[in-house]
Amino acid sequence: MELKVATKAGFCFGVKRAVEIARKSLHDRDGPVYTLGPLIHNDQVTGALAREGIVAVNDLDEISGQGTVIIRSHGVAPEIINKAEQKGLKVVDATCPFVRKVQQTVHDLAQQNLPVVIVGDPEHPEVNGIVGWSGNRAIVVKDAEQARSLGPYPEVGVVAQTTQRQDNLDAVVNVLKDSGSRVRVFNTICLATSERQKEAQELAQNVDAMLVLGGKNSANTAKLAQVCRTAGIPVFQIETAGDIDFAWFQGLKVVGITAGASTPGWIIEEVCSRMMEFEERNNKEESAMEEKIEEQQVEAQTVTGPEAPEQADQEEELKQGMEEAVEVKTLSHGEIVKGVVVQINQDEVLVDVGAKSEGVIPLRELSCYNVDSPQDVVNVGDEIDVYVLKSEDNEGKLILSKEKADAEKAWAHLEDVKESGQTVKGTVREVVKGGLLVDLGVRAFLPASLVEMGYVEDLSKYLNMEIEAKVIELNRARRKVILSRKAVLEEEAARKREELLNSLEEGQVVKGVVRRLTSFGAFVDIGGIDGLLHISEMAWYRINHPSEVVQVGDELEVMVLRVDRENEKVSLGLKQVLPNPWDNVEEKYPVGSVITAKVVRLAPFGAFVQLEPGVEGLVHISHLADRHVETPDEVVREGEEIKVKVLSVDKEEKRIRLSIREVNREKGRTGARENHNKKEQESPAPVSDGGTVTIGEVVGDIFEDRK
Repeated sequence: MELKVATKAGFCFGVKRAVEIARKSLHDRDGPVYTLGPLIHNDQVTGALAREGIVAVNDLDEISGQGTVIIRSHGVAPEIINKAEQKGLKVVDATCPFVRKVQQTVHDLAQQNLPVVIVGDPEHPEVNGIVGWSGNRAIVVKDAEQARSLGPYPEVGVVAQTTQRQDNLDAVVNVLKDSGSRVRVFNTICLATSERQKEAQELAQNVDAMLVLGGKNSANTAKLAQVCRTAGIPVFQIETAGDIDFAWFQGLKVVGITAGASTPGWIIEEVCSRMMEFEERNNKEESAMEEKIEEQQVEAQTVTGPEAPEQADQEEELKQGMEEAVEVKTLSHGEIVKGVVVQINQDEVLVDVGAKSEGVIPLRELSCYNVDSPQDVVNVGDEIDVYVLKSEDNEGKLILSKEKADAEKAWAHLEDVKESGQTVKGTVREVVKGGLLVDLGVRAFLPASLVEMGYVEDLSKYLNMEIEAKVIELNRARRKVILSRKAVLEEEAARKREELLNSLEEGQVVKGVVRRLTSFGAFVDIGGIDGLLHISEMAWYRINHPSEVVQVGDELEVMVLRVDRENEKVSLGLKQVLPNPWDNVEEKYPVGSVITAKVVRLAPFGAFVQLEPGVEGLVHISHLADRHVETPDEVVREGEEIKVKVLSVDKEEKRIRLSIREVNREKGRTGARENHNKKEQESPAPVSDGGTVTIGEVVGDIFEDRK
């Protein structure tokens, strides 16, 4: 039996750091040393620390007097730290840096009054501590099912317990997005945890059974075991070598071993030693059994009578005749041959390669990526290339690999593509931390920063999508392929930009989308080029900021004002495609008309007033009042609505002269006439017998009018 031990097994950085901090506290102590709760989820480690003098307590109230309290790797809420300091205890913070990052993220979101959803186990101490950093306002959900019970939020922040599975976090985020919430995702899953789980999953697919070592109460270890079970093999979770039942491994050829983040190296070594002892004992028993069988065969093969040699000759002749009748290929390890798929089973594919028997492709050798069913890759009758792994295994089977044959072809193709600068096409198979894994016949990594020309928040939308990319790094010895889809998009954008620049003409009206605003204007995407719509070209009237006219995302029709092909700059105008309010200004504001207008600004020589957006006129200081005016603010204020009379309109120069004084004079004349008429009605003037009016009365009326 072969043992395969995961390289990323045992203490993670955070756990190792916590244990080192705890032991250092023993040397620096001034009084007893306590841990608030078990330092880590491993009874063997916490037991060893207890023997060294570090006592675990579940509540600060259990501590009396002075001493040192160690905050465990899972972290605690801030109020607990404050309480410890108020008790006069020396606080040593051994919180895992990754957990601390989650706490800080949640605290910052709470300060912004943003709702927070934590994806994790609500009973786990790490999660309880994180909730405390949100001011106890965060909501904890275990999975997508619980997330469905949450109502939609205008905006919500999402973090994850550091030991969560990536697929669980993604599922919760998708549920929240589907509800209509705007989701800000902070992927706080520990990189070491995800790498440990990924390696365990890959190891589980290449062994007959898995041993997962770790504390019974360790969520990290439980998730590790859960990941291994997805491979469909027996998985046994144990704490120590004493928990091993060797009956589990009878008849197995390869056993994998991994361990949770709280498992010390000495436990892993102890388990490996026990497994090797079991293997040695088995080998001795098998050797003894084989010797006994050989003795029995020798006794049974004692030949008597003259017929035996003649019978052997006949069998040899028959064998030679069959070999001559059927031409059989002899294959050796490392060959790549063509074959035809003749049968598909649940976990293997049978291929006719012209050998004495069909070759077998195990499920794990079908593709460089995990597949659930062979039918996802091949169909009966398909002609495929296969790589010979074993010309004959222990059971006499021919073992083949489609994955390695594809890889050989892929590497040769990738080297040519890299050298020529051409592009490759592949299918996105997995979303991982930092990017995407792409199937090119070999695994290729597409970093998140090179997926699009801009930032991509949710990479899951690319899953199972066929993409085109460039190979920017290739190292066959390390099986490393790095891709850039961004490079392809940039080349395509540059080509479109050149075509667009060549097609643009001044005066042309084009459609565009506002991409961003600045204090001096807006940048509008007109199909691959961001043209500048200057603030002065947005409206026929004066504006203080572009947001008064347009917003990001607005679709507009704009006019091309200038094209600088050398520097790839385009100037745009919006007001040019809008009606000019000065076109019919003479009809709307005829000379002599009195209108209501708004004072927009004052100058030493008068006041500018707005008749309508885009049309302004000037009330000269001499026309502000009948009296002498030193400064305009003696009569009017900015923002005030006033009555003005139109004195003149110059459409070409865009000038309108206005007067408040004339409006007031007309009011005075109108008021005088009304007073005269009223007096006349109340006491009629004396008339002569001929019905005539005296000259003095007429002159008095005229004089009154002129006043």
